[in-house]
Amino acid sequence: MHLYEEASRCLFCADAPCSKACKHADPARALRAIRFGNESLAGKWLENASEAELEAAEQACIHYDRPIRIREIAKALPPAAQDNHRPSLAIDFCGIHCENPFFLASSAVCTNYDMVARAFEAGWGGVYYKTICLEEIREVSPRFDAIYDKGSHGDFFGFRNMEQLSENPVEVDFAFLKRLKQQYPGKVVIASIMGNSEEEWIKLARMAEEASCDAVELNFSCPQMHYAGMGSDVGQDPEMVTFFTAYVKRSVNIPVIAKMTPNITHINTPAIGAYAGGADAISAINTIKSVTLGKGSEVNGFQTGSGLSGRAVKPIALRHILAVALTPMLKDAQLSGVGGIETWQDALDFIKMGCRNVQICTAVMQYGYRIIDDLIAGLEHYMAEKGVEKLEDLVGTLLPHFRLPSNLDRDSVVFPVIDREKCIGCGRCYTSCTDGGHQAISFGEDRKPHVDGSKCVGCLLCRLVCPVEAISPSKRVRKRKNK
Repeated sequence: MHLYEEASRCLFCADAPCSKACKHADPARALRAIRFGNESLAGKWLENASEAELEAAEQACIHYDRPIRIREIAKALPPAAQDNHRPSLAIDFCGIHCENPFFLASSAVCTNYDMVARAFEAGWGGVYYKTICLEEIREVSPRFDAIYDKGSHGDFFGFRNMEQLSENPVEVDFAFLKRLKQQYPGKVVIASIMGNSEEEWIKLARMAEEASCDAVELNFSCPQMHYAGMGSDVGQDPEMVTFFTAYVKRSVNIPVIAKMTPNITHINTPAIGAYAGGADAISAINTIKSVTLGKGSEVNGFQTGSGLSGRAVKPIALRHILAVALTPMLKDAQLSGVGGIETWQDALDFIKMGCRNVQICTAVMQYGYRIIDDLIAGLEHYMAEKGVEKLEDLVGTLLPHFRLPSNLDRDSVVFPVIDREKCIGCGRCYTSCTDGGHQAISFGEDRKPHVDGSKCVGCLLCRLVCPVEAISPSKRVRKRKNK
């Protein structure tokens, strides 16, 4: 049984019936651990359960198709890793002490006091509160759409979000933020703001400072504003980014963070503008302009374009973070990463690319604030295994490993190595190589693939399509010279 595939079938119920049926175990927590990258830790939530309890948990499962095979999962899990040493996830960002790097992104997941308070109680390190502006915000209905794999409704990899900014009165939002800082002094409270003029930007920033916010984030990136001259309209104009950043920076004493739009070819250009205007940090990215045509994507009979988020956008977000991180003029700017983060491994990728905190929205909208448990546990366990005592030591560690395509090694090759014990004879590698590669794999009556080294170019498409991970790269060798 493939643990991740079976655990991912779980509906991740609220008040999970399977766990309520167990006195000495928490199957729902174990399944969530597997789904969110903590397979090595999952066993501790099942190890004290009897066979009868696990059978009762299966019987209590309300899956619409068939119950999750909890008993088989319990047997297949490795012994729970000992987690005695827990390194600190604390890190400083713009001079602000953060208990961990996990923040709620400015969005629908943080629109009032009660929501953010519950997130803080759950363990989130901070919040970039939903963007506050002085304009009247009127939203459309419905305003969300999603992209799914077939048969996986409820678990979307792309999310279309047409929501704009906070609909609350400005005074109400800043009262929420002030109260949050008073009640949770150890948490980081950042106000996201958006103005439509110099006066508006300055007024909102000063209100944030008066509300005791730790910092202010300037939203230069929202792709679906009803009003012209706001959001990504500004973020695509480096001169406007510079001016508005400078106006805010001169008006407040708290750190200023500029949030960049991905809807531009060279994100480092407006980022340089923000830094020239005095920004202490750059956050990236906001959602990507896109069109979805799913069931329910219409608004009163009409289609439109809007912003896309979710795990599908993570590679694009990392590309933009890399562009900012490798820009010499921005070497002293601190980074906050946003886009497609669901698991602690996702967060670690952004941290290794130079980010000192990460912002999460879509995963919370799907699974709730509870994902913080696995974000923290996974990152702590990784650091303990690697002997890393400070999160600071991981920031930017991947950057020296990047090269331009023009500087990559083109004189050596790795060939596919097929593990015939793992191979199940499906022929996926043969089909893909024949129709999308270099016709280097044959497939005989034994239903086993055979690689022709004279034709293979080492693209390793076969490895990517193999459903059982039976194909791995060989040791790198020098290419044969063409005669």
